[in-house]
Amino acid sequence: MNSLDWAVLIGYFGVMVAIGVWSHKRVDNVSDFFTAGGKMPWWLSGISHHMSGYSAVMFTGYAAIAYQWGITSYVTWSFPIAIGIAIGANLFAPRLNRVRSKLRVASPLEYLKNRYNLPTQQALAWSGVLLKIVDVGAKWAAIATLLSVFTGVSLNQGILITGAVTAVYCTVGGLWADALTELGQFIIQFVAGIAMLIAVLNELDGVSTLWSAWDDLPDTHTEPTVGPYTMTFLLAYLFIKTFEYNGGMWNQAQRYMATDSARSAKRSARLSAALWLVWPLVLFFPMWVAPLVVETDKPADSYALMAEQLLPHGLLGLVIVGFFSHTMAMCSSDANAIAAVVTRDIMPAIFKQVRQWSSRTGLIAARWATLLFLGLSMAIATQVNSDFFGDIITVVIKWVAGLMGPIAIPLMLGLLRPFRTSGPTAALVSWALGLLAFYLVNYPINEAIDGGVNLEYQVSIPLAVSLVLFVVIGYLKPEDTPERDAILDSLNSDDDGPGPAGAALPVPEQGAADSRPVAGATD
Repeated sequence: MNSLDWAVLIGYFGVMVAIGVWSHKRVDNVSDFFTAGGKMPWWLSGISHHMSGYSAVMFTGYAAIAYQWGITSYVTWSFPIAIGIAIGANLFAPRLNRVRSKLRVASPLEYLKNRYNLPTQQALAWSGVLLKIVDVGAKWAAIATLLSVFTGVSLNQGILITGAVTAVYCTVGGLWADALTELGQFIIQFVAGIAMLIAVLNELDGVSTLWSAWDDLPDTHTEPTVGPYTMTFLLAYLFIKTFEYNGGMWNQAQRYMATDSARSAKRSARLSAALWLVWPLVLFFPMWVAPLVVETDKPADSYALMAEQLLPHGLLGLVIVGFFSHTMAMCSSDANAIAAVVTRDIMPAIFKQVRQWSSRTGLIAARWATLLFLGLSMAIATQVNSDFFGDIITVVIKWVAGLMGPIAIPLMLGLLRPFRTSGPTAALVSWALGLLAFYLVNYPINEAIDGGVNLEYQVSIPLAVSLVLFVVIGYLKPEDTPERDAILDSLNSDDDGPGPAGAALPVPEQGAADSRPVAGATD
């Protein structure tokens, strides 16, 4: 990097901070901070949903997969995400929007207290927060790895720089700042991605590289499923990502909650699905042909090395900014979601006085919770490559995909009428035994089997266990009540008005999401 590249990078950081400061005036209460007050345009929500779904792991971990295996990086990652979001556009997006508009809450988990009970809500909240600290830690480590390649700064310094800038804008401006910076990041990413594609085409055979390069690459590069990324893995990943990217890991749920209506939430999801289907093809092509451009024994560095070799100064800085934009988009959205869960779900259950907080006090607590989460995840990032956690892609694929299912299934399926008989027992047992299945498959059983357990089973078995138990226990021990049925009827109604009078709908106990009372609400 030279002075021009540094100017682009520093300018980008400055714009992100400025957006956060500008967004500050749009945040008057907890609802504004966590769900944009339900006023976010569907197209901004859709772009934000897309950008918050992937990070610099795309340019390290998935670049390594693309370098080694080819198109399976798209077929077994972004393609199933696109399909999963398209499925959720009708199934989950409108219902999650009604969680805010009808139940008047500011956290995706607030409704669980009345849909199930307090222990269920707390179990999902605590486990999800701990998992996200590790997940975001992996994202910080990924962007620090790239920064180290380009600038020579240490990993810890890279983590500190990116985390500090992200902390400023997402703590000050809340979800509005997240969404607006993600819009700017998408524009930067678009320009940088096209620049990288053109540079690779010029380096090889021009436009004909799009079809001629495959003859010079290994045969496995054109196989949709190859190596550890089998058809079973693809199907498991599709199932997992359908839950995760439709709100199972909370930050995407906030994008649906932030729109003004269930119809807008559907449109937001469809836009995000379309972007996931098309845009990663542009980003992945340079990674697929990278073996023809650079040789390295560290495939995770291949994209960064290629950018250094092919791009002129200025554009190189823009591509580096694109790396940052991915990571900062995901990490800031996760931080906002986790802060919502901590201040709206966990703290009121522990401290009674929290339930009496004013809207201003709740907003201050939300900002401090955001800072705390970012700090913890940055600390974890320094340990991501340790023997315990494994490398970056292992954390992202195995830990997050494997543990997400048991946490997401009670949350997501609890929105749907067909699972109305699945109550607290089904939710807690499916959660607990799903986590136990993850531990057993990934550690004792994996170590006992010669060659270990295949990756697809490591990530799919915990979800399958949770799903089966949630459904079967709900059938054998139905726990539907008139109060729980009222919540489901409200969330599944096409009427976008408030919940029905007399229904036992959850109401925030501190710093209410808005000042209007809910008729017949119970604690």
